[in-house]
Amino acid sequence: MTPTRLLLPLSLLLLAPASVLAQRPANELGRVMILEYHKIDYPEGRWTRTPENFRADLQRLWEKGYRLVALNDVLDGKINVPAATTPVVLTFDDSSPGQFRYLEKNGAVEVDPESAVGILEAFAREQPEFGLKATFYVLPAADPPNRLFNQPAYEGRKLQYLVSRGFEIGNHTLWHANLSHYPEETVRKQLAAAQERIQRHVPGYRPRTLALPMGAYPREIGWAVRGTVNGTAYQHDAILMVSGGAAPSPFSKQFDPLRLPRIQALESELAYWLGHFDRHPHERFVSDGDPLTVAVPKRKKDEVKNPLPSGLRVVERE
Repeated sequence: MTPTRLLLPLSLLLLAPASVLAQRPANELGRVMILEYHKIDYPEGRWTRTPENFRADLQRLWEKGYRLVALNDVLDGKINVPAATTPVVLTFDDSSPGQFRYLEKNGAVEVDPESAVGILEAFAREQPEFGLKATFYVLPAADPPNRLFNQPAYEGRKLQYLVSRGFEIGNHTLWHANLSHYPEETVRKQLAAAQERIQRHVPGYRPRTLALPMGAYPREIGWAVRGTVNGTAYQHDAILMVSGGAAPSPFSKQFDPLRLPRIQALESELAYWLGHFDRHPHERFVSDGDPLTVAVPKRKKDEVKNPLPSGLRVVERE
């Protein structure tokens, strides 16, 4: 009797995602989760997610109809996920070693399958439709172990690998500076120097987004948006906070790219927000499957921002 009781719920669970997706109406004015990870390591803690729990997070997101998208694509309004699914953004702060580690075996180098990059790549092989996207907010001059994933011999190779695989690199200051504590000159140097260090390894790469250490804005937000120091020009199209919940749709008038909220990837926070959208599905961004249209509920068209990115048009849905 025991095997029968176990098999039936499992079979129902495997069938559930498709049936749920089929019933989910499009709503591209719904909110989007930007998840904020730090260490992928042991033990589980305030700033640490174990490899097993991170893998379980991806599985939960997949089963609940979430699909990975790049943050830059969200900013550009280029959200291309299947109909009835929901975009979700992964971010990783502080370039700690568990996020991206190389292993040396028999004279060769390979990605550690227990690091965040290794887990993401393995999951993408199992579930290609889930996607393979994330933004890594790196610290080019932090003390070990947070200086560019803590393998000095492979710093450049790792940054080049991330870009080649479609991951994004973001600015997190030079060494995790609390920008609220410093005058304009220091703030600008922190941001320009961080970009310049990244470009030493990936020439021409421009980090388009900034994740604020500790969520602390400088006294003038313009200092963080754009500037030039010693010939290095930086410009951030979005500034990410460390908390605040799910973000407004990029098509909504409420969307403010310079104050983008995130959800810290703690078990309690993840459970809360996944449960919230299960209980309030009308608040969740749901794609219509067409990247050139913005599907909105009837009588919600006036909530769409104007102008939309070029080439997009609004379609009202029942």
